[in-house]
Amino acid sequence: MGTDHTLTRRIWRCLTVASGLLAALTILAPPALAEPKPPLVLAAASLQEAMTAAAEAWARQGHPRPVVSFAASSALARQIVGGGDADLFISADEDWMDTLAKAGLIVPETRTRLLFGALVIVGPAGGRLHLRPAPGFALARALGGGKLAMADPDSVPAGRYGRDALQHLGVWDQVSGQVARAENVRAALGLVAHGAAPLGIVYATDAFAEQRVRIVGVFPAASHAPIDYPLARLKSSTNPEAEAFRRFLLSSEAKVIFRRYGFVAP
Repeated sequence: MGTDHTLTRRIWRCLTVASGLLAALTILAPPALAEPKPPLVLAAASLQEAMTAAAEAWARQGHPRPVVSFAASSALARQIVGGGDADLFISADEDWMDTLAKAGLIVPETRTRLLFGALVIVGPAGGRLHLRPAPGFALARALGGGKLAMADPDSVPAGRYGRDALQHLGVWDQVSGQVARAENVRAALGLVAHGAAPLGIVYATDAFAEQRVRIVGVFPAASHAPIDYPLARLKSSTNPEAEAFRRFLLSSEAKVIFRRYGFVAP
């Protein structure tokens, strides 16, 4: 009987020591690392295919796939000014990035010119029309009473570039009454792709992304301000993945992707 009690006490003593060691190890063990959070990127609508491909390439390297929201630069900038949550912003022009810079909403040293683009006129893929945008060119006659699809010239960069180019070439007054104002450049592209407008003004990269349209004319670079896409990290961002992804977008690997979609990557 005494032997049984002695054995029992030894077992309990061992269990108590083991429990204490387990508790100590639990206290000393480092907490499990949280999964990295994907960065949220607000990008101009014309970047849809290229940015999607860049995000997928980044994810293949073992990073969380960035969440990219596409819309007109004007809408995205207003969203940020209004307190919208995001990590990176890519605008289709400098003006909207300037708006955020003046409001103190970007990290100044992260602002970079990411890409450049070209402005074109598109028509239905099956058409034969060719236009040479030059002073006084016959755009009104080419429309034949139909609509000219454009992103809203009063707020959206693609629309402003288009209006500036037409004014520079002296034909804006002839066609301004026929402009179908779209909320962004992809919406303008869709009007031509679906036959709602015979012609539209979009970026060359948009034309490459839509098989139902073809480029019928290319605006001279001197007819409008340079089409560049500035990139910056937002001051409100606390995600370390945001800066890492920003640097990736400036890398030679990413430039290959952007060039594949028709952009000029410096």
